[in-house]
Amino acid sequence: MKVVIADDEPLARERLRTLLADQPGVELVAEVGDGHAALHACAEHDADLVLLDIAMPGIDGLEAARHLAAFEPRPAVVFCTAYDAHALSAFEAAAVDYLVKPVRPERLHAALERARTFTIGRDHEGAGDRDGLHRSRTHLCARLRGSLRLIPIEEVHYLQAEEKYVVVHHARGEDLIEESLKSLEQEFGERFMRIHRNCLIARHELVEVRRDHDGHVHAVLRHVAAPLEVSRRCVAQVREAIRQL
Repeated sequence: MKVVIADDEPLARERLRTLLADQPGVELVAEVGDGHAALHACAEHDADLVLLDIAMPGIDGLEAARHLAAFEPRPAVVFCTAYDAHALSAFEAAAVDYLVKPVRPERLHAALERARTFTIGRDHEGAGDRDGLHRSRTHLCARLRGSLRLIPIEEVHYLQAEEKYVVVHHARGEDLIEESLKSLEQEFGERFMRIHRNCLIARHELVEVRRDHDGHVHAVLRHVAAPLEVSRRCVAQVREAIRQL
């Protein structure tokens, strides 16, 4: 079982490394200090398990877990934290276990067994969904030939479905993500609105609605050169959004 340790405290990483050395069938493939690096390490090493701290700089452990839930194959997540106040949030983030520091050897062993059970089920049934992940993410995660690009949600202009991918049009360019437009609409419904069956736009980007000489309606976005087509069924809600600006 390939394991990644993610903790911003060197002493905590050292303790976990020492405890893992006594566990059979475990390979420590990476140690990192934040959630962003944890995502990169999991993508690079195809990790089976992440021992994940919660309170870390930048992308914290809970958000990292929400991104990991979309990985294929999906790694098991075990949270390791100094506080027990996050337990409910951890299990909402589909963690297989929750360890309170200082981690005891017997608890780590039990967590590893749960992770093994999870990976066996994962390999037979495929990756799970994210229905239990209630909090919206602050970034979208694009996988690029074994590496990752994290796109801040506030930089996204619009999202457009294209075959089995969604193209994220953002302040720094375009990226493909392997998520459905429907799931993104459900997660980020307050930030994005549907203007077409294959397109969601950022509400704060909408500046104008135009009708061309053929009667087609288009949405004009603040940072997008070409207007985007609005389907007939979405025209009313887009006009209402304009009125509320």
